[in-house]
Amino acid sequence: MPQTSEKLTKVDEATAIKATVFPLQEVQLLESSFYAAQEGELKFLRWIEPDRLLAGFRQNAGLEPKAKRYGGWESEGLAGHSLGHYLSAISLHYASSQDTAFLSKINYVVAQLAETQKARKTGYIGAIPEEDRIWAEVAKGDIRTHSFDLNGGWAPWYTIHKIMAGLLDAYIYAGNKQALEVNLGLANWADKLLKNLNEAQIQEMLKCEYGGMAETLANTYALTGDKKYLELSYKFYDKPLLDALAHQQDVLPGKHANTIIPKAIASARRYELTGDNRDLAIADFFWKTVVNHHSYATGGNSNYEYFGPADQLNNTLTDNTTETCNSYNMLKLTQHLFMIKPSAALMDYYERDLLNHILASQNPNDGTVTYYTSLRMGGRKEFSDYEHAFTCCVGTGMENHVKYNQTIYFKGSDGSLFVNLFIPAVLTWKDEGLTLRQETRLPASDKVYFTIESAPTHPLPIRIRKPHWAQEYSLSINGKAVHPSIDEFGYIYLDQQWKADDQLVLTLKSSLYTESMPDNPDRQAIFYGPVLLAAKLGMEEPDPLKGTPVLVSDQAAPEHWIQAENKHELRFSTRPNVAYPQRVELMPFNHFVNEHYTVYWDIFTPEKWKEQQQVYEAENIKQRALEARTLSLFRPGEMQPERDHKLQGEKLTTGEDHQRKWRATQNGGYLTFEMAVDPQMANSLILSYWGMDNRGRIFDILIDGEKIAQEDLNNYKESRFYDITYAIPRTITKGKKQVIVTLKPTDEQNMAGPFYGARSVSNEK
Repeated sequence: MPQTSEKLTKVDEATAIKATVFPLQEVQLLESSFYAAQEGELKFLRWIEPDRLLAGFRQNAGLEPKAKRYGGWESEGLAGHSLGHYLSAISLHYASSQDTAFLSKINYVVAQLAETQKARKTGYIGAIPEEDRIWAEVAKGDIRTHSFDLNGGWAPWYTIHKIMAGLLDAYIYAGNKQALEVNLGLANWADKLLKNLNEAQIQEMLKCEYGGMAETLANTYALTGDKKYLELSYKFYDKPLLDALAHQQDVLPGKHANTIIPKAIASARRYELTGDNRDLAIADFFWKTVVNHHSYATGGNSNYEYFGPADQLNNTLTDNTTETCNSYNMLKLTQHLFMIKPSAALMDYYERDLLNHILASQNPNDGTVTYYTSLRMGGRKEFSDYEHAFTCCVGTGMENHVKYNQTIYFKGSDGSLFVNLFIPAVLTWKDEGLTLRQETRLPASDKVYFTIESAPTHPLPIRIRKPHWAQEYSLSINGKAVHPSIDEFGYIYLDQQWKADDQLVLTLKSSLYTESMPDNPDRQAIFYGPVLLAAKLGMEEPDPLKGTPVLVSDQAAPEHWIQAENKHELRFSTRPNVAYPQRVELMPFNHFVNEHYTVYWDIFTPEKWKEQQQVYEAENIKQRALEARTLSLFRPGEMQPERDHKLQGEKLTTGEDHQRKWRATQNGGYLTFEMAVDPQMANSLILSYWGMDNRGRIFDILIDGEKIAQEDLNNYKESRFYDITYAIPRTITKGKKQVIVTLKPTDEQNMAGPFYGARSVSNEK
């Protein structure tokens, strides 16, 4: 991003940049929840062994690895992406802290990558399985691709982008010139690889996720002045998608969210460098569309990583909402748009997403992070581990929590200071001789204290964001009330000569307010000031028959439902006789670690609640009747039930989502298990699936070798459990007490499952 540090770029921005970031060392966090999250992340970064992240690079270059690879994605097709994020994270932290231990790690990693690049002699470096075959085929124009697969490789350009971004960060933030040279080697390799491909071949290649290649190449152009890198950036232009966005068309439904967001970031960056209004139109329309029509109360977006129809979120509250990578990238896009045209609305969104998704995505005790941040009613957070996770969100998580100081303050092009975020931090603006200390406990306290510890010799305008959630605010300078204007950016504007020890006290009054689902006004999230509140539901999964708490009131204002137990500790509770089945406590969503919670509430009037209670009772009666008819119940993914039901198969996979374990097969595999039946009556098989699965899941269901149904899980469009009943012909079960159920894909391109449970029932009980 454009910044006020030592000028490294050789290309000036072609458009007016209204605000820029400060050098990270000029902004130091003070004690707060953000500081605690940073410290938690540093535990993880200090634990990581660089040689284990470098192992695949050395092996693929024909060099002896110095350590064993990490598990998870670092031992799979996306190997190498974590090293790029790690290099970015430690470079960002070094820029803030000047900790030479991190500088040593940066220099070591870059030198090791340079060694592998030298060994390969092509400029390329990588750790991806079969990468030489993949790239050789692509260079010839032999391109076979779809969403995450390029010639059998898992999004290889995505990994290249992470490596290049890490190298650029090592150069920009840690001054490592060798990192720029290694990055140029990769960029030149990419230029040569794509040189002979025509437009149709490139567009076919771009059907596979390619991360932020376009942005990184634009930055390489800015740092070198060589226009071939800008031209190469435009080769990574997904024409069907980006042209539609340029024409203000919402084509996001059904698209993989984090595949698209980096493309919009690239457009914003190219606009800064070239002034191309088409790029600005793409970035601006995309941001408005995502924030206003595809985002949840946390500020996060996507379900199962995908965008759904605009303004239709009510039925998408699952354990797989709000991939954390999406918010990482949306915040980057917001920063760029703010620099181009500052506005309080942009930073209102930034604050919401930072406080209620990014900060909420980490366990500050050990630095582990979430991949998805569950918004299921009754859900809880699932955190990564140190050894085996290394998913995309672990990678972005390395960066998220070491750069909280990046956006608190911006420098205006007119010499003013933007105060964007209310996070305790000291700004030391060396060029202006200003030292500003910000201290606050918002919203536990409604005060923000600014102390001028050293003052410039000339008047300096200060702009302080007036947040949307503060209906009432006041400001004093040295104890005297002042009434400044709100400027064109939506900021409180102060312009005067400051002196050392001046104190500004900003009072921002927090209150309770709600945000409804766009497609269900009776399902609402509750905020207190900038923080999203969630109900504390305990350490155990809530009883599904009782449901998560609902609120019953004939009053529309949330202060009639919620009361403060201790505002200074941000402890709230539901008022008596409002929450059912019982009163519950609430606290900020970003405080939750292991407890179950709900952030969305169903709100009923007393009259509607009477009707709903009848619905609940009918469901209970239906469930009890089902239990009475049940002959056999199989819970897959658990050791003893799988033994009891004699689970067998080939290419089996297992996992846990939505608080339930599942079983499935990989492409072309199969599985079998045994279920009890009634030999004298008609029987049915009930299989439990989860909807919104966007992969090839077409399979046959056989009983004792006879096909009784074919299933396609993509028919189930909502993000919820589906219990599907299949009638078993009596000719199959007659005289039998046990049958073998087989799930078998229809062809080698499909999988069977996942299924979350199996139940055999008698139809006549």
